Amino acid sequence: MANITEAEKKALKGRGYIMTRDGEHFIARIITVDGVLNADEMTALTEAAKQYGDGRVAMTSRLTVEVQGLTLDTIEPFNAFIGKAGLYTGGTGSRVRPIVPCKGTVCVHGLIDTQALARELHETFYKGWYDVKLPHKFKIGIGGCPNNCIKPGLNDFGIMGQQMPAYDADDCNGCKKCGVIEKCPMKAAHFDEDGIMQIDRSLCNNCGKCIGACHFDCVTEEKAGYKIMVGGIWGKRQRLGTVIDEIYTKEELFEMIERALLLYREQGKTGERFGIFIERIGVDNFISQLKAGDVMQRKQEILDAPLHLEGGATC
Repeated sequence: MANITEAEKKALKGRGYIMTRDGEHFIARIITVDGVLNADEMTALTEAAKQYGDGRVAMTSRLTVEVQGLTLDTIEPFNAFIGKAGLYTGGTGSRVRPIVPCKGTVCVHGLIDTQALARELHETFYKGWYDVKLPHKFKIGIGGCPNNCIKPGLNDFGIMGQQMPAYDADDCNGCKKCGVIEKCPMKAAHFDEDGIMQIDRSLCNNCGKCIGACHFDCVTEEKAGYKIMVGGIWGKRQRLGTVIDEIYTKEELFEMIERALLLYREQGKTGERFGIFIERIGVDNFISQLKAGDVMQRKQEILDAPLHLEGGATC
């Protein structure tokens, strides 16, 4: 067993060096910022794994990379080595965790630049809020479209690209080969009894496939932006995130994340997941507070205050 105290082990885990079940070795969790590593960074990780670990590199479910087989003696040399390549470890603790984007930046279905957004969120919330202790971990997931590949609705704060169509049935000339109906994957577009194309908004998921599909330009873009889902959980207990039923701009999105974090820190209890906190205070109550934004006026007070423990105490 490694000659290390529990306090030292906890401190190393806080830095992203996690002891494995054998009690002797560590894995080093490296942040990828937007899920992408360039060739030089990959080379550096490969060399570091050979020199200081056991040569193995594993991918996590949240797009970080873990070098395996480090020992207590090799942690600091490893840390210095990867630092020369601009890489660093982390991604643990009761704080905002590394952002997880899908590959919407390069995917044919992507409605937003997911990786660019992840980089911005990383700077603002992973780095900017790194020293802010929260009741529990807080995970942000970005999906580029409604295909739901990274399941943003199962993150504490989920983001999904949206492209809402603009359409007036009076503009339809009733052509029999409708490009919109052919393109719609949700079957929201259909002919009515008069042969006029209609869009069932209750079925439409704003995937944007219909926009530009009409041969006579009847379907255009009304609004593009971000859908928000809050309080998703994927673990021993599951909870599908509550949808905030609007489409937001990037500026609004960033403010909504900050409001959510402040409400969580102010009213959440230590050890309580974000989704459980929302259920405890009431979904409607939380959404009302989130949209009102009054919490921003108390920002510094909230950040300076201790966290709440179960039973009303603070820490």
